[in-house]
Amino acid sequence: MGIFDWKHWIVLLVVVVLVFGTKKLKNFGSDLGESIKGFRKAMNDEENKPAEQTPPPAQPVPPVQAPHQQSTAQPQQGHTIEGQAQPVQEPQRKD
Repeated sequence: MGIFDWKHWIVLLVVVVLVFGTKKLKNFGSDLGESIKGFRKAMNDEENKPAEQTPPPAQPVPPVQAPHQQSTAQPQQGHTIEGQAQPVQEPQRKD
């Protein structure tokens, strides 16, 4: 006799039927079957589907400046934030 003897499986089956009821188990089985069918269909559709060509990636467009600002505007420099990092101290817990 092993851990999962046929008697154990029968007792387990009876407990599951008592807890869930036959109607819920039937609905669960049919829902599981439908989801497996849907998954298989989706996998077969993906395999049979011809490879579509993907469009080339879009190129970034430079920002447009107003005409009156172009002559007087200087090229913008990157902004640097200066500061000093400080360690964060966790609040003390009062247990």
